[in-house]
Amino acid sequence: MDTFAIREMTLGRILDETAAKFPDNDAVVYVDRDYRQTYREFVSVVDDLARGLMALGVKRGDKVALWATNVPYWVALQFATAKIGAVLLTVNTNYRESELRYLLEQSECENLFIMDGFRDHDFVQTIYQVIPELRMQPRGQLRCEGLPHLKRVMFLGAEKHRGMYSVPEIVSLGVMVSDEEFRQRQDELDPYDVVNMQYTSGTTGFPKGVMLTHVGIGNNGYWIGRNQGFTEKDRVCLPVPLFHCFGCVLGVMAAINHGAALVILENFNPMHVMASVDQEKCTALYGVPTMFLAVLEHKLFDRFDFSSLRTGIMAGSVCPEPLMRRVIEKMNMREITICYGLTEGSPVMTQTLVDDSLERRVQTVGRAMPGIEVRIVDPETNEEVPHGTPGEVVCRGYNVMKGYYNMPEATAKAVDGDGWLHSGDLGIMDEHGYVRITGRIKDMIIRGGENIYPREIEEFLYGMEGVQDVQVVGVPSRKYGEEVGAFIIPKEGYDLAPEDVRDHCRGRISWYKVPRHIAFVSEFPMTASAKIQKYKLREMAAELFPDAMK
Repeated sequence: MDTFAIREMTLGRILDETAAKFPDNDAVVYVDRDYRQTYREFVSVVDDLARGLMALGVKRGDKVALWATNVPYWVALQFATAKIGAVLLTVNTNYRESELRYLLEQSECENLFIMDGFRDHDFVQTIYQVIPELRMQPRGQLRCEGLPHLKRVMFLGAEKHRGMYSVPEIVSLGVMVSDEEFRQRQDELDPYDVVNMQYTSGTTGFPKGVMLTHVGIGNNGYWIGRNQGFTEKDRVCLPVPLFHCFGCVLGVMAAINHGAALVILENFNPMHVMASVDQEKCTALYGVPTMFLAVLEHKLFDRFDFSSLRTGIMAGSVCPEPLMRRVIEKMNMREITICYGLTEGSPVMTQTLVDDSLERRVQTVGRAMPGIEVRIVDPETNEEVPHGTPGEVVCRGYNVMKGYYNMPEATAKAVDGDGWLHSGDLGIMDEHGYVRITGRIKDMIIRGGENIYPREIEEFLYGMEGVQDVQVVGVPSRKYGEEVGAFIIPKEGYDLAPEDVRDHCRGRISWYKVPRHIAFVSEFPMTASAKIQKYKLREMAAELFPDAMK
């Protein structure tokens, strides 16, 4: 492993250096629309967009919200905004009117890019509802009563919509910006400037805008790629949302730092994933566990060639050991890695390495990333606990966010006075520095004074025949405070009953860990980034098992 040194570079400089080294290598590829750009072509598109935005009046520090799926212009805008010192504000594609309004208002956003829509949601009509002034006011002179900071709205395409600039129009305006002005803007930038804002999923309370820097996501992306052994010969299949750190940092920044090709899917579809890997001979594949499971379980799985795969990342939620083994054996991903972190940490703080033992790669989330300190502390005292002792996972380093936008109190709760970012996750670190995540602090079940970690029971139940997926949560109990509840997705063809599950557990795990309440479901509630929403399962459990409170 190389000796760590912070690379004090802007994202624009990282891209330019890579393009200078590998100008004719593929940079961005979309299999479903025969879209392919070399690094030379990609930088040209980025610079044209950047100049156009400058010509429109986008200033250093301005926010540019991007509400779109993984369309081709997404990654170009990630670097175009970075080159002119603007802050890319990623918008969850599942947002509706009230959520979008909140984000634009709370972030004091000046600029907004949108696409036409996603699934059954018409983004254009929603924008006219949120900003009715768009239909009446000249472009460039927007004055919105409810969103006083918003200056302009732009459409990701050639179509013209009242009050909005189209991409061709923005690019054509770029001729107004000279080479000298463009260079000067880039020279003014500080690598420690905020370059990206992402709003936490908001599973509890109001979403918070996480401010991330060039140095934070640039260095994190570099080491994520380095830990996978990325070179300019790698081709990364990316079916995860770009609005999430998994997409725009673990995916985009890891690839761009090393000259690898990005094979992007606009939306996750197991058939498109398999076709992309096969056709483009991808060497790496990213996804959350449910995505890998969908590929493995697809009826046409055996018709595609996965022999080119070598590595990739499974992250975003608990990675079951049996699933990891299937991915390694059936998809040829012998060097797959696990990443762990949170958006506030740019996002990765620990990662397994390609040469870690299989046991460590399926049972831990690896060790601290270079340049980042990771500790396990007592949640009550913040004192570091001995190896092998459960506690809260915290980290400190270049990766820690600058804070939550306009939320100093929330920032102070997340990052303590000594610079440690508190994850809210429970974990154990062994004597070699490998971390095992045992659950969320608020996910921990306390039954009659006994602390129960859902992850432990989930891992046990994954070994039961007929169980495809499982999530364990606490169910309110008048007698014990909480009881163990299990939500199980059975494998096709299996007719499981609650007693079957309990029989599997009895005598094999501690009696108080045996699920008292069991429900069989076809799917789990998910966030747009495919994370399982345990708080919703807890709400469902309280409704499904009301007798527990009697």
